[in-house]
Amino acid sequence: MIKRALISVFYKDGILDFARFLTSKNVEIVSTGGTYKYLKENNIPVIEVAEVTGAKEMLDGRVKTLDPKIHGAILAIRDNPTHMETIKERGITPIDMVIVNLYPFFEKVQDDNLKFEEKIEFIDIGGPTMLRSAAKSFKDVVVISDVKDYDLVKNEMEKGEVSFETKKYLASKVFNLTSAYDAAVSEFMFNSLESKEGKKLNYLNMSYALQEELRYGENPHQGASYYISTIDKGSMKGFEQLNGKELSFNNIRDMDIALKIVLEFDESKKEYACSAIKHSTPCGAALGSNVLEAYNRTYECDPTSIFGGIVAFNSTVDEATAKELIKIFLEIVIAKDFTPEALEVLKSKKNLRVIKYKTNTNDKINLVKVDGGLLVQDEDNTLIEDYKVVTEKKPTEEEMKNLIFGMKVVKYAKSNAIVVIKDFMAKGIGSGQTNRIWACEDALERAGDGVVMASDAFFPFRDVVDACAKYNIKAIIQPGGSMRDQESIDACNEHGIAMIFTGIRHFKH
Repeated sequence: MIKRALISVFYKDGILDFARFLTSKNVEIVSTGGTYKYLKENNIPVIEVAEVTGAKEMLDGRVKTLDPKIHGAILAIRDNPTHMETIKERGITPIDMVIVNLYPFFEKVQDDNLKFEEKIEFIDIGGPTMLRSAAKSFKDVVVISDVKDYDLVKNEMEKGEVSFETKKYLASKVFNLTSAYDAAVSEFMFNSLESKEGKKLNYLNMSYALQEELRYGENPHQGASYYISTIDKGSMKGFEQLNGKELSFNNIRDMDIALKIVLEFDESKKEYACSAIKHSTPCGAALGSNVLEAYNRTYECDPTSIFGGIVAFNSTVDEATAKELIKIFLEIVIAKDFTPEALEVLKSKKNLRVIKYKTNTNDKINLVKVDGGLLVQDEDNTLIEDYKVVTEKKPTEEEMKNLIFGMKVVKYAKSNAIVVIKDFMAKGIGSGQTNRIWACEDALERAGDGVVMASDAFFPFRDVVDACAKYNIKAIIQPGGSMRDQESIDACNEHGIAMIFTGIRHFKH
């Protein structure tokens, strides 16, 4: 039987109706600070926590509920005679329901206008403590941490008692929330260190909130959900869907790669970039003097594979480009923005997903789940370490620019990966092969008339260079680092091909 409830909420949505319901069930309400004033102003009978504890709030509200008369009332096991006798001797009345939501740390930690010291004040102490106490005592205490659960509890109370299974479920939501909350705080504190050298956290902080349930995963028999970071920004967190059916698991993965490719280029420098992705692999990428040219050149890279793919832009899509985009079947178009005219054109295809991204990519770590473990690595955010020309022939300035373009694309193709480039078009992309010569031959054959070539890793043999010579490739960029580098250098010199070593490998498995 619920006789006394403690309410302390930052978000007031739905609390008045629920409080009125509790009052109608003869439940006594105890509340704190702003919540107490809010309930009282709306004529809800309520007792201030200070009346229960005998102590007023202190330290600018940092201490309100951290008191034995609150936590003893929550943690006492009702069928333990010693517990019940103890709280009786202390004059403590049991609390049978705790309704708490937390200070908005998730939101405030992302506010660039707040100083570090200001963000610290949004770390909730009393709230998580009450929630954890109530969740531990879930057999005796109903704990609500999510406004969405008011109706669930209300419906069960209308029928009688809140069930054991529901109380356990609500308790599990508490520990789920507080673990994410603590992880966000930990990551915030660690990231704010002036130097992390020699410092390592013992546990991996993961704080992600459910964004939406997806229809299914990679295949229809696999369940899937999409979670977003509670503290980090990023292009796959801040996007807005303007048209089309709901996104799938595969859509979101492909969007991420497509957008990362185009965001390698700077629109403010008139680098209008477009990329096309199919099955998590780039099938085309290009720069243009405007957005339409960038798309047309990307399409020309591989007119077959782009069908049913995802196209991304680092700039605003205009009407002329939109008219070209709807000529073929695409799953998604994602861009910095769309003109009203372009959006009207794209919406003529009701199922085409039109996505506007709001922030640039911001990944700092990369995660890969394995059976029973999780691999964590820094994101591959360095393109070139210190490039050097290792051949007798030097690349021209234009060739060098194309080589850098190629390296920005090849890092997003699955290894072994080769990209053949001509005039800032990724004309041939060979990826996912088990040996480098197959990837090279695949890329060269697809390109037909490429000028330069980029490789994600070094050449173990000279066969790649020899293959390039047959297709009249003028310059090659690769990391270097093979024990047999000299063989490839010698081959380049024989064929009159320039070669650059970058010192950075870009495996993508």
